[in-house]
Amino acid sequence: MNTLNNVITWNPLREMEEAPQNRLSRFFLGGFPNRMGNGEIPSLAVADWSPEVDISEDDHGYLLKADLPEMKKDDVKVTVEDGILSVSGERKTEKEDLEKKFHRIERSFGTFRRSFTLPEDADSTKVTAEFRDGVLKVHLPTTPVARSKAIEVKVK
Repeated sequence: MNTLNNVITWNPLREMEEAPQNRLSRFFLGGFPNRMGNGEIPSLAVADWSPEVDISEDDHGYLLKADLPEMKKDDVKVTVEDGILSVSGERKTEKEDLEKKFHRIERSFGTFRRSFTLPEDADSTKVTAEFRDGVLKVHLPTTPVARSKAIEVKVK
């Protein structure tokens, strides 16, 4: 029996949500995900863990940074489809670790999947990603969004 998959780290702050206040908040699908999905794509419910993600915005676009310690670039997949950015992968345990007697296990291993709705001004055709020192950086450049303006229609 693999005891590593039976240990679950609970973070009470992860379950707290605030109503979306601005366009960057809407980048999330319903706020911070928990292990049950909580508004995120249902496939997260079968994930073994969920990496921490920061999303920021500057004049050039959005930057998503995911902490993926002890992972290799080949174990991470980034996709964009139908306005959804998905980051998935697997953090594997070392076989030699399974022979040790553990007193505490707080780090998570196994598969993960995080999905985010792209903002209207994100250019999904120009998404780039880089992976270095256990941090995945996904760059989402922005494009000007055509704003509709009110026009008066004369009634005849």
